[in-house]
Amino acid sequence: MANQKLTLSKYSIGTGDRFAHQAKAQLQACVKALESGIEVVPVWNKSNREHTIIGSEPLSARQAADAAVKALDWKQQYFCDADHITLQTVGRFIDSCDFFTLDVADFIGQPAQEADVDAFVSRHPELLGSIKLEGADETFEITPESLRQAAQKFLGAVKKAGEVYRKIESVKGAGNFIPEVSMDETDRAQSPVELLIILAAIADEGIPVQTIAPKFSGRFNKGVDYVGDVAQFDREFALDVAAIAYAVKNFGLPENLKLSVHSGSDKFSIYPSIHATIKRFNVGVHLKTAGTTWLEELIGLAEAGGDGLALAKEIYAEAFAHREELCAPYATVIDIDPAKLPSPDEVRDWTSDQYTSALRHVPGAAAYNSSLRQLLHVGFKVAAKMGRRYLDLLEANEPVIAKNVTENLYNRHIAPVFLGQKG
Repeated sequence: MANQKLTLSKYSIGTGDRFAHQAKAQLQACVKALESGIEVVPVWNKSNREHTIIGSEPLSARQAADAAVKALDWKQQYFCDADHITLQTVGRFIDSCDFFTLDVADFIGQPAQEADVDAFVSRHPELLGSIKLEGADETFEITPESLRQAAQKFLGAVKKAGEVYRKIESVKGAGNFIPEVSMDETDRAQSPVELLIILAAIADEGIPVQTIAPKFSGRFNKGVDYVGDVAQFDREFALDVAAIAYAVKNFGLPENLKLSVHSGSDKFSIYPSIHATIKRFNVGVHLKTAGTTWLEELIGLAEAGGDGLALAKEIYAEAFAHREELCAPYATVIDIDPAKLPSPDEVRDWTSDQYTSALRHVPGAAAYNSSLRQLLHVGFKVAAKMGRRYLDLLEANEPVIAKNVTENLYNRHIAPVFLGQKG
């Protein structure tokens, strides 16, 4: 895949900015990382669904990123990600974006053509028998039957990724954008062996993929900590890293190919595992965060008091009233206990400190409420409907909001994952 020109750096972080007001504060966290001796490249991500809900266009995300880069005199890489796009939605992103997350999870399990399966199996005799991944203690056995089953399950999804990739390439040209393949929003985690087979298929499809987002075991709910067996995640993550190294060596994929951890914001309990593994293998990682910045906007408004606090309370009341509608699109990535949601009447009487303490994700803090946090995470539609009323308050309270955004991204995410510091 010699056509690779644009190369994503070793460490990168996906930063969602739903209302296109926090790019500078987010970039400030990457500036702090650079001052600490490590380059973490910002990738501003926004999905078609988010643009549709907010009523924005991809150009607005590009303009916000460009303005932040200019304001802070950022000389390193930065990208704008067309997040979770499909063949139907990619068109509106092509001009403004240079990073494309090809989301094909919906096509996993759709039976592939028998001729395609036959061709794949015949092309990859090296995948049969015992596979030893360098740096891993385990040996994996792949039988002809298991190889065919994996090919039947994943080939259709990979071919769909190829269609989207080629549509982008036909406009932007080979090597002028970063391709990521995403398979995380599905019911079952892919095993390291399945990841190996997926990567072989991606190579066959001619996609110079630079990041791959598999589904790991455990729950990666929006904006809250990982729920699952940390030791199991640690094992999986290390084996996936080893599988990528094997694929790069044997299938000709880009040397900088790395894992992408989706819904990666606030997964505090697995950050030490991620850091230890990327250091042990000397590899990169892409940590994708999104709605956590929108929550920091709410925290900043509540912290500011006055009209900001009043609006934050109103947003909670509206989210509470429309929680079923708001939660439905995110049902697979949230776990809200309705019994733990305070009533809007109770929240109306809260002080600024009570609101921020319930919403701010501080593990072990008595006042922290993960159900409230998840509801507000998916409740950005409420603020979007407020239009200028919400945006005007963001701008009026910019200093306090920016401080929260930067501290959250640097202290709770960048420092533990990339620097190995406690968040």
